Amino acid sequence: MKRKPPAAIDEDWMSTYGDMVTLLLCFFVMMAGVSKIDAALFEQIQAGMNEGVGKRDVQRPIEMMLVELTDDIQSLSVGNEVALGTDSQGVQLSFDGDFLFDYGSATLREQVIPILKKVAATLSAERYNSFNFEISGHTSDQDFSSPQFPSNWELSAARAAAVVRFFESRGIPRIRLKAVGMYDVAPKYPNRDRDNVPIPQNRAKNRRVEIMIIPSFK
Repeated sequence: MKRKPPAAIDEDWMSTYGDMVTLLLCFFVMMAGVSKIDAALFEQIQAGMNEGVGKRDVQRPIEMMLVELTDDIQSLSVGNEVALGTDSQGVQLSFDGDFLFDYGSATLREQVIPILKKVAATLSAERYNSFNFEISGHTSDQDFSSPQFPSNWELSAARAAAVVRFFESRGIPRIRLKAVGMYDVAPKYPNRDRDNVPIPQNRAKNRRVEIMIIPSFK
């Protein structure tokens, strides 16, 4: 009795699947070319595609960082003074300026040092070595002048530099750090109402230091 030859394995589906993945990749590349890339979304897409082609060990550093920083903020009970989120560049950590500094000062308050130490310990971890940090100081539109800081330009820049110096002292290389003074040019809320009357609570919210944590995708 003749032995039947083994049935041939139909692998035509693999060609179709490969074409589909390639088309998806081309689509996302095209979208990236005509729009501003959202870093967190890009990471999700990249991880999803890697998982789709069989790569099991998929790193999601932005997602991991968000989880760790959220834990830091909750453990320190500073949810009212520190805001965490993402934008098109990466992770954004925002500190209330009146929480970090006394009025007209660019010297970090003693009570915020333990908080910044914990945040710096997270950000300086080896797993985040591909991230850069842009620290920007923001003030309100309220006029300010002192012998040390002639205007809010100098004050906002000095506050950003104070946080940068602190992070450098905690082990983050200076080549990955940038300090920017923003004065009142990027308010989160209107400093004045329609009648040009100052809004004190909005001015307070606009006085802040923002840490933009920018990934480098490779």
